[in-house]
Amino acid sequence: MNEPSWQGSRFKRAQIAAIAAIGYPLIALLGRTFRWRVGGHEHYDAVVAAGRQPILCLWHGRILPGTLFLKRRGIIVITSQNFDGEWVARIIQRFGFGTARGSSSRNASGALRQMVRELRAGHPAAFTVDGPRGPAGVAKAGAVWLAMASGCPLVPFHIEADRFWTLRSWDRAQIPKPFSRVAFVVGDPLEVPRQLDEAGIEVCRQQLETRLAALRDLARALVSGKA
Repeated sequence: MNEPSWQGSRFKRAQIAAIAAIGYPLIALLGRTFRWRVGGHEHYDAVVAAGRQPILCLWHGRILPGTLFLKRRGIIVITSQNFDGEWVARIIQRFGFGTARGSSSRNASGALRQMVRELRAGHPAAFTVDGPRGPAGVAKAGAVWLAMASGCPLVPFHIEADRFWTLRSWDRAQIPKPFSRVAFVVGDPLEVPRQLDEAGIEVCRQQLETRLAALRDLARALVSGKA
């Protein structure tokens, strides 16, 4: 697992350290107040029980509650090689995640190759399918490529809270409020064939997007008590 290697100025490095030092305990404290409602976790368990590693797929706007629910599982995620990516990496590593460094504009192929190596070494992965820049709710092909290259299944999930703040960011990130009910819903694994042409990749991408949309509706029903 890669360690952060920020090469910015001493002042920037101090800022990153301060954000991580303050952010981790605040996020952890918030997470301890959540009342989780879980559906479909058997899909995740079945993949692991079969000796395989899941590629967990989520929307970018659900990173914070996803981090809290999936902590301490050794999951590998991609974080950007910039200021924001560095403090994010330091926080999530304290929650027990590993990192592969890269983004859509810098070292993307290197980060994906590292993810393949980590999956083959026995570490699960998580992938924000509409990140890092959106548009929100539109899946990209990166997760499909990762599944095709690694032979691991895509396991979509979605999270909804009954009370939350919405950030004014491109992904409309949701931060559940303290003591809110939070639904975590996992869908059926999506198997991706090892050899696909562009048309086949697009079919799998659309299937993943459709499953995530359906899971959003299930999570909303679960958190409202209608499921």
